[in-house]
Amino acid sequence: MSDEGSLPEGWVIKQSRSTGKDYYFNTVTRESQWEPPSDNAQKVRASHLLVKHNQSRRPSSWRQEEITRSKEEAEKLIEEYRKKISSNEIGFAELASQMSDCSSARNGGDLGWFGPGQMQKPFEDATYALEVGQLSEPVYTDSGVHIILRTA
Repeated sequence: MSDEGSLPEGWVIKQSRSTGKDYYFNTVTRESQWEPPSDNAQKVRASHLLVKHNQSRRPSSWRQEEITRSKEEAEKLIEEYRKKISSNEIGFAELASQMSDCSSARNGGDLGWFGPGQMQKPFEDATYALEVGQLSEPVYTDSGVHIILRTA
């Protein structure tokens, strides 16, 4: 078992009441996991707003059973959303929770922490290129058109 001094900041070792096994608990995010946490040096955290279109790999969402809008219509929507966020007309999380075609909408678009190879390549590349707090230009993946806000 790892020594608590070697864990990333915010993580502690606890013991499960049901199994008696040690597990890892993050005192900041309140996450728990069985595997030792990795240092988030290579990981990023981001939120996104996804607009799907009729050419998306799965053209349906929690908002709409069958998405029929064209890719061009999706691009126009994402540009409108980006302008609203950039002008502080509405907050990113609020708009994502209302308009994103991704199930992360229920979390204001928050995708949590992720590392290399966990997201579609264009999404990953765009996220890693952003500074914390920076909003992306439109990003195109097989899922649709995104705007990404890097949060950590």
